[in-house]
Amino acid sequence: MRFSRFMSTEKCPVALVGCGVPGRGMGWYHAHQMIEGDVPSAVLTDVIEPWFLGAGADSPAGEEFAKFAAANKPQVAFHISVQDMPKVPPGEKKLALISGRTADNPALLRAVIDAGCSHVFLEKPGAPSVPELESMAAYAKSKGVGVYMGYNKNVTKYVLDALAAEAQAGAGATTAFYHNNAYQKAELPECFERNAEGMLKNMAVHELALLVTYYGVKADNIASIVPDKAYSSCQTLGKFTDFDAIGFTVTTTEGKTVSVYADRCGDAGGGGFSEAVVSLDGQEVFRSMTPDAALKAEVAPKLEAHPDWMPYFHLQHDDYITLKERVCAAILSGTEPEGVASIGVAIETLKVAEMLTPTLRKELMA
Repeated sequence: MRFSRFMSTEKCPVALVGCGVPGRGMGWYHAHQMIEGDVPSAVLTDVIEPWFLGAGADSPAGEEFAKFAAANKPQVAFHISVQDMPKVPPGEKKLALISGRTADNPALLRAVIDAGCSHVFLEKPGAPSVPELESMAAYAKSKGVGVYMGYNKNVTKYVLDALAAEAQAGAGATTAFYHNNAYQKAELPECFERNAEGMLKNMAVHELALLVTYYGVKADNIASIVPDKAYSSCQTLGKFTDFDAIGFTVTTTEGKTVSVYADRCGDAGGGGFSEAVVSLDGQEVFRSMTPDAALKAEVAPKLEAHPDWMPYFHLQHDDYITLKERVCAAILSGTEPEGVASIGVAIETLKVAEMLTPTLRKELMA
């Protein structure tokens, strides 16, 4: 029976807040993975979707959502708001997975905690600003609620392989993380407007989270910032000033050195890719990449089967599972999920982004 797994008592109940359009919304894909049984320790019990259960219900996308909801009732309960969901009984565990607009996260986090959820999973970057994220963390802590972040590169194979290679290379080895988007130059004005928080809080925030998590980088322990001026570019397009490419190396007061290179047009017209390059004494000793040839081959038939789905769903399918499984398994066992970024890491990541952005702009415009 398709939904027999929902009867298990060995799973962590999950309430998804913000589903979006089937095939397009990140929240929907989280739901899809849990419904299909891809996350062994999770069971999707609730979906909160204010727009498609409210004002957007009669839209074409709303009709698609209605079909999705009908196919999954009554095993999954659908609600128009967090307040509409029955409160979690005291002492019971439940994860709220919030996958909506970043600007809505502060209010939604408080709402799911007030509804009795014991843990929260937030998509990056968590909140628009450091003060908002700090306020959210303080509220969660006051209620004894653990908060984890959807920084999927923290558990991605190419990153973990590079970290292992750097450790094996020994003292003096350094790593550079490369992130290449697929924008064309002509698309940059729209890109800047849609991602107005800036590259370091948006595209490259994943790499900054790696620096915070694995290299101990903090806004107050960066001893030096060296921009790669030949690689980097900062432009004003319309009302928005941002990097379309940025490369830099940071060294901490503890002596850790690591580099980041991000380019909006680094794979123009392609599908985008990321790399990690480990060097020792100026010579490359290891390189890993995503997607690699094996992943591309695995993804190709999925893209053909579901051409209307967002391509990155297929590319990052396993990473999304790993994050949710680690969080849900840890909730059930009362432990902390290995490698998953906490809200503390998210706060420090935003602090690093807010510190680096003006510093690098000044260097590049000098």
